[in-house]
Amino acid sequence: MTEPPPGGRRDLRPLFDPRTVAVVGASADTSKWGGDIAARLVRTAGERPVYLVNRRGGDLHGRRAYSSLGEIPEVPELVVLAMPAASLDAVLDDALSLGVKAFIGLFAGLGETGPAGRARERAAADRVRAAGAVLLGPNCMGLADRASGFEAVAYLDIPPGDVAFVSQSGAMGEEFVVRARDWGCGFSRYVTLGNQADVDAVEILESLTMHPETRVVAMYLEGVDDGRRLAAAAAQVVAAGRPVVLLAPGRSTAGARAALSHTGALAPDSTVVDALCAAAGVVRAETPRELFELTMALRTRERPRGRRVAVVSDGGGPGGVAADALSAAGLTVPEFSPALTAALRHELPGSAGANPVDLALGTIDPDGFARAVPVVAADPEVDAVVVVGQLGYWAGRFPEFDGLVAGEVTGAGVLAAAVRETGTPLVVATVYADAAPARELRAAGVPVFREIASAVAAVSALAVVAEDTATGVPDLPPPDAPLAGSPDYWAAREALAAAGLSFMPGRLVRDTGEAVAAARALGFPVALKALGLLHKSDAGGVALDLRDESAVAAEVGAMAQRLHPPGFVVEQMAPAGGVELIAGCRWTAAGGPLALVGAGGVYTEVFGDTRTALAPVGEAVAAGLIGRLRVAALLHGARGAPRLDVAAAAAATACLSRFAAAHPEVLEVEVNPLVVLPHGAVALDARIVTAAASGEAGKTREEARP
Repeated sequence: MTEPPPGGRRDLRPLFDPRTVAVVGASADTSKWGGDIAARLVRTAGERPVYLVNRRGGDLHGRRAYSSLGEIPEVPELVVLAMPAASLDAVLDDALSLGVKAFIGLFAGLGETGPAGRARERAAADRVRAAGAVLLGPNCMGLADRASGFEAVAYLDIPPGDVAFVSQSGAMGEEFVVRARDWGCGFSRYVTLGNQADVDAVEILESLTMHPETRVVAMYLEGVDDGRRLAAAAAQVVAAGRPVVLLAPGRSTAGARAALSHTGALAPDSTVVDALCAAAGVVRAETPRELFELTMALRTRERPRGRRVAVVSDGGGPGGVAADALSAAGLTVPEFSPALTAALRHELPGSAGANPVDLALGTIDPDGFARAVPVVAADPEVDAVVVVGQLGYWAGRFPEFDGLVAGEVTGAGVLAAAVRETGTPLVVATVYADAAPARELRAAGVPVFREIASAVAAVSALAVVAEDTATGVPDLPPPDAPLAGSPDYWAAREALAAAGLSFMPGRLVRDTGEAVAAARALGFPVALKALGLLHKSDAGGVALDLRDESAVAAEVGAMAQRLHPPGFVVEQMAPAGGVELIAGCRWTAAGGPLALVGAGGVYTEVFGDTRTALAPVGEAVAAGLIGRLRVAALLHGARGAPRLDVAAAAAATACLSRFAAAHPEVLEVEVNPLVVLPHGAVALDARIVTAAASGEAGKTREEARP
């Protein structure tokens, strides 16, 4: 993405609602980009003047073709660039001299071709910006805007609707459009970004903050450069009441930085995107299908009041599967109260009235769902309803039975009315998702999917959006004076202790005599740690619970002979009875400093029980991360053990994140283990990896800071 424009947001209106348009590279051959886009603009222009430019002149698509921009009788506000990349400089000369305000670059052959192409592309974008104009692309498929009626997307008709779609991939966009047509919805804005030489995803997001035609935003991004800027823009859109769903591939690169530290292994770049989404309140999708289905679910106006879900099924099997999936997703399928059970039994004689609700009516009664759903949807103990099974059975299998099909369609209307009247969201999963009742429900705004998993994911997304747990994008502090060189354990310990972390009392020593004296002064038992090793425990550079002087002397001698360390640290042993966590932070290109907390000790990477957030984090956010760990129960006194000081662990995590955020030259910093005790939390090891240590010496602070 480009740097944010000086002086605030730029005016993108000429892109979305140009008063006049010209196509440079227009062609009569609609198999070519210039031919297709010219024909589409001529066909859909309405009252908007459209001029076609082809160096040969002549007539194209029933219009006169001009041989250059200078021949057009008025200055076009927007120019669609459909000519070869080799002609770009000359076309920009003409257009910018005339005062053109916006460009859509359909052509390819610059930034994606290598360094020389990127340099030409960057120079062109700089010229456009210097002239006060804007450029979408190049290497994009165009855009469409419902409000203005402007549609300039190559090879694709964009139906109007309420979804804003923003994508780096034209192919991904085409798939989304096909799915939307099948669903029966359309687009408020449709934007393909291409190479983002000038206008980027952030500027498009910012333009959607106050865009009344948009109800929900779907995004596909193949790379996130300035993640904090993106998250801040997304947070504004979400705060304005427009949910954002993001598909960003890249989870397969997990563990690429594992050689430097545990934190690098446990917080790969895909985790950075998760943290950005959490900060902004963005829902992350994993597949193109999920991107579409979650977007459709979030188009609904209704939001669950909590996580209690009623399942209504026409068979025990689908109901049980749905209940299990909802529970696994963090939702609950609670037992109904006696009053609700009685109401269901009255409406459905023969039903047990339990949750999941089994209609026990097979597929014979076409209005079974219509009798059950309004009852549970109206009850205050139900926050959302999921219908699973064979809704639409008669319409899907026996459309010739007009009366039964009509009953199913009428029943679908009853379900939609129940949603409107109660405000309780309803999501449906049925194998007959294309039958008339399903179409009736979708037209009324009720999401209908074929798979139970899709319905469960939709309800989960609705709950997450309703809870509004976005933590916000924290500001970065001014940089502190950078650390010198590559700190060893003692230097790391000293730097972090100065920042506010608690360590056990310790001494830096060089030989056996100093080690024995230090142990005597500190009091036995003690721990001995060899300096100069990145992973001391793995290399045999840590000896614990040394109870007398001879034990200390023996370990110093053995480590000196085996490891040849430059020195040692002698520390008091930590009290027994604590739980070990890991707290860390690493600088990332996409999001800046990323804080991490998780299950610690020697099994950190084995369990992989971690949570992350954009740093710096406050103590409340840190406590929330710790509370979502699987080991959190151990901190709260599991099986009769004492409750531990979670507040102290949160304070240590927040302190570490503040230190990292103020030191962009520190690529990774971690404390492992951080032992949480009944009173306090103490760091037993510390590691700092700087740019110099990782082979990135010479980076300035500005280059290290995303």
